[in-house]
Amino acid sequence: MVSQPIKASPQSSNRAYSSSKKDSSIAQETFEYYSTSYFSFSCTKSQLFVGSWNIGGVSPPDNLNLDDFLDTKNSTADIYVIGFQEIVPLNPANILAPENSNLSKKWNSLIQTALNKRIVTEDRPQKVEIGETQRIYPLKKDSSDFKCVISKQMVGIFITVWARTELHGYISHPSVSCVGCGILGRLGNKGSVSIRFCLYETSFCFVCSHLASGGKEGDERYRNADAGHILSRTQFLTERHLPRKILDHDRVIWLGDLNYRISLPEDTTRSLVIKNEWSILLQNDQLKAELKKGRVFEGWHEKEITFAPTYKYDENSDNYYGSNQNIKAKKMRDPAWCDRIIWFGEGLKQINYDRFESKLSDHRPVRAIFVACIKVSRPSRETQSILLNGFPDSSI
Repeated sequence: MVSQPIKASPQSSNRAYSSSKKDSSIAQETFEYYSTSYFSFSCTKSQLFVGSWNIGGVSPPDNLNLDDFLDTKNSTADIYVIGFQEIVPLNPANILAPENSNLSKKWNSLIQTALNKRIVTEDRPQKVEIGETQRIYPLKKDSSDFKCVISKQMVGIFITVWARTELHGYISHPSVSCVGCGILGRLGNKGSVSIRFCLYETSFCFVCSHLASGGKEGDERYRNADAGHILSRTQFLTERHLPRKILDHDRVIWLGDLNYRISLPEDTTRSLVIKNEWSILLQNDQLKAELKKGRVFEGWHEKEITFAPTYKYDENSDNYYGSNQNIKAKKMRDPAWCDRIIWFGEGLKQINYDRFESKLSDHRPVRAIFVACIKVSRPSRETQSILLNGFPDSSI
């Protein structure tokens, strides 16, 4: 009888890692080997880049350079997860046609160009002596250092995952689940696209969402409701040993335009923004307030915010919408940290959280770097011996 693979779980007595209750960061974790009769497990570390950008319905120019946004010169990430909101204008025609393959292909092409451009700069000339002459040949790396694992668009929401080529053989079970919110509840002008996959024996889930808008008092309840619908309605395909729900995965990251605002009078908010008083503003941030009250995202984490509010800017400008007296605002939109990246569970350590400066839309994108614990299994010594030598006579 062949034994089924054994999946490690946080509740198991043979844990892949132990964590301090006060600090679940990887820096505080002690990775251990543990074994069963058939397999031994260990943890290795992998770096993830996660970015979120509300494009505001702007089609990317053909020459858009994403090198700096993806930080390709400095990043050592193994996996890139990039989520977009409003990659198309949220009008009735686009809402009724949930996918625009040409536009999503264009974004993927721009990402591929940025991630693999550095391969050219890493070429090193090699001198080869042939008789009395020398010829110089470039040492070429694989031209596809990063390849797309999976991507999916639902109306304006688009998420795409890229991994180093050498990791693709260890990535399995990619799957997608879409949840529509907004107009008529399910059409998808708001909602989420979630992606699941496994890297070795660790399951990942990334949720890219666009929650309900609105700057009126009490509108945060609609955003809470959207988040609740996404958590309850997201279901992945049933596959052996794999979780179906978001929170059942080993590593969970949520990114997107969550649309939470600052609960202060407009004049007060704008005055504090001018003074860079982020700490006072964040004390009145709706997401942090709702988290503290336990009304949404219970148990989720967010690294400290040290950057300016990401919304809303005048077109092609560094000025917040409504701050220029010479431009009449159609609707008042106070500055806010609408664009966020949060995470759930153990085995993740966020080492960076910032925004990127681009005037492409009325939002500024946000980025995060995570270090993740990856569970890796290998046959136990007993199993390796059996595979090499067969069962001993005494076991027959």
